[in-house]
Amino acid sequence: MKRYFFLPLTLPFLILFILLLPLLFILFASTITIAFQKLGLPLPVAFTLFWAALIGSFINIPIKEIKSYGPVVRMTKVSFFGITYPVPYVDWGEQKTIVSINVGGAFVPLSVVLYEVLRLLVLDETFLLTRMAMAILISTIVSKAFSRPVRGLGIAIPMFIPPLVAAILALLLGGDNRPLIAYASGTMGVLIGADLLNWNKLKELGAPMVSIGGAGTFDGIFLAGIIAVLLV
Repeated sequence: MKRYFFLPLTLPFLILFILLLPLLFILFASTITIAFQKLGLPLPVAFTLFWAALIGSFINIPIKEIKSYGPVVRMTKVSFFGITYPVPYVDWGEQKTIVSINVGGAFVPLSVVLYEVLRLLVLDETFLLTRMAMAILISTIVSKAFSRPVRGLGIAIPMFIPPLVAAILALLLGGDNRPLIAYASGTMGVLIGADLLNWNKLKELGAPMVSIGGAGTFDGIFLAGIIAVLLV
């Protein structure tokens, strides 16, 4: 029986990807940093926030335990010839779901928005704060409408909707402060509309853990704000 190997075709692309990986990371980090700078943050602060978000994406702080009854998807490990494979299985009975907050996906965006709110209060920018609150409210309603509980996973929302809505709101309400409106509505809209307003559905997910702010930094809430800023 003949065996066909495609390594001569894929290996150059693999080597090229490995060689370009540092450059891709630098470009990605620069893009995120530029987005933070558009919010009026100094370069050292923007760079620090990037690393805080990146490292914080691996940190989930448990805040509550929810008990429910029903099926839950769990993972076990099976070893075969020295190789370990993850195998999902369904467990029945009383289940415990740990609700946690992702540092990079929730705390970092929240801290940026709170900083901007305090800055505007000091500058007595009441009108801009009102427009920001209006944009967050609209984004929250849209996020709530499109978010869906996915059993065994968490609360999911199409990733293109929050940044697109935030960008539109920034163009309509932002004036000379479009990046600020885009970031605030993009992040807080998802955090409130998709996560917090679906709190009562968390016990129905059958997941061992759900994370407010997403499973990692660069999805959901964090990317919604960054992409929205870059779009405007």
